[in-house]
Amino acid sequence: MSQIVWLIGASNGIGLELAKIYLEKKYRVIVSARDTAHSVALSVLKAEYETTLHLIDMDVSQTRSVLTQTQQVWNTYGGLDMCIYNAGVYESMKIEQWNLEHFEAMNQVNYMGAVRVLTQLTPLFEKQKKGHIAFNISISSYFGLPYGGGYSAPKAALLNLCESIQPELAAKKIKLQVINHGFVKTRLTAKNAFEMPQLLEPEEAARKIYEGVTHSKAFEIKFPWALTRFLHFLRIVPYSLAFSLTKKAL
Repeated sequence: MSQIVWLIGASNGIGLELAKIYLEKKYRVIVSARDTAHSVALSVLKAEYETTLHLIDMDVSQTRSVLTQTQQVWNTYGGLDMCIYNAGVYESMKIEQWNLEHFEAMNQVNYMGAVRVLTQLTPLFEKQKKGHIAFNISISSYFGLPYGGGYSAPKAALLNLCESIQPELAAKKIKLQVINHGFVKTRLTAKNAFEMPQLLEPEEAARKIYEGVTHSKAFEIKFPWALTRFLHFLRIVPYSLAFSLTKKAL
């Protein structure tokens, strides 16, 4: 019997490309987004993979929605092999542009949404005696960059949480992975007014993620190499040097 994967945040971009890959690889796929019916691309996929693709609306910013829909997802095939959390909200803001609603939305989706899913899915995986969870985070979680703190702060919080719970989940036979990648051409990065180094197409990013979660035992899947190394460098050097580099982005 083919494996079952749940993709959260897959109505477009990387998530949509991941859905295509998993369907082509003969997985049974469940896609969740706030409003799957408004995604033309998902409708096309559903028509092609009528019996192996299920669409279930879920708003990760709402606890009741996550609680109810996680159980519905689990009941769809009577279990689950893997969940990839790809939901994300992004706004770039200078201090003069700070908007409390943007901060709240990024925290609710980029961090608390992941926590909501974890709290509901972990007991089910534990009872099943196996499971696999992967969170698409971002290399921005390594170091706060100008104008992007509202986005990277909850991402950093999620990375820290995953680091702290990995040993416990491993003891319960639940595999946990984090995906830290650079710039990918999506509707989120389209908001950036600057040139993005090593910008990837969603298809390429999705292939790298698929290979990592399918074939790698590593806790962290990260790419592209050069940009990842630079952000790692900022983490280990003195703040005086790191800030002298990041202020160039102002």
